[in-house]
Amino acid sequence: MKVAYVFSTSGNTASYKLGRMILPQLEDERHGVEVVGMMFFDDNTYALRSGDPMGERLARVAKEHGILLMLCDQCALERGLAEGEPGSYTAKGTVEGVAVGCFPDLYGALAGNPPDHIITL
Repeated sequence: MKVAYVFSTSGNTASYKLGRMILPQLEDERHGVEVVGMMFFDDNTYALRSGDPMGERLARVAKEHGILLMLCDQCALERGLAEGEPGSYTAKGTVEGVAVGCFPDLYGALAGNPPDHIITL
């Protein structure tokens, strides 16, 4: 089974649920499903800042397993983690391999390896 995660809840969703639950399971290869993508909204985008220990770990796992890491374009732009113009934003100051986009970009990026389920946290 393939899943994609959407981190949209305010607060410590990324740092707690991702950092303490999901990421350790992915690192130990015991998560139980194939994760094909993760989309980050609001302050959850900060988890992918360059130099963030959890973000660096996640970038390593994502590269090893082909997991898409995407920041909401408007959320990232507002927080200084993206630059550019609508439709062509690029990540700025993030860990390696981060994409920036909106839902149509997410759909397109996952089209070649679509999830069976999308889990919103």
